[in-house]
Amino acid sequence: MLVLTRKPGESIVIDGRITVKIVRVEGDTVKVGITAPADVPIHREELYLEIQQSNQAALTRGRAPVPKLAPSPDPLCPPAKPRLVTVSPVEVRNQP
Repeated sequence: MLVLTRKPGESIVIDGRITVKIVRVEGDTVKVGITAPADVPIHREELYLEIQQSNQAALTRGRAPVPKLAPSPDPLCPPAKPRLVTVSPVEVRNQP
């Protein structure tokens, strides 16, 4: 972990895209301002951990299993082609 010392009004730049600025220090509380692109999610650690736990719970929550698909046909044995079968008419007779 990189540890830096900053005074109020000073900043840290991360990857040229994210700026972390020390806004104010009051006792043991530090107010931090963060400027980052919209596609970079920013969360307080305790909320981030809650989100991760919630996502993990959603993945493991009991739900119906996905039905298995039928096996794919063997590529070496192509499916049979339908064929036309003709049937000759059968003569119907009255039997005594």
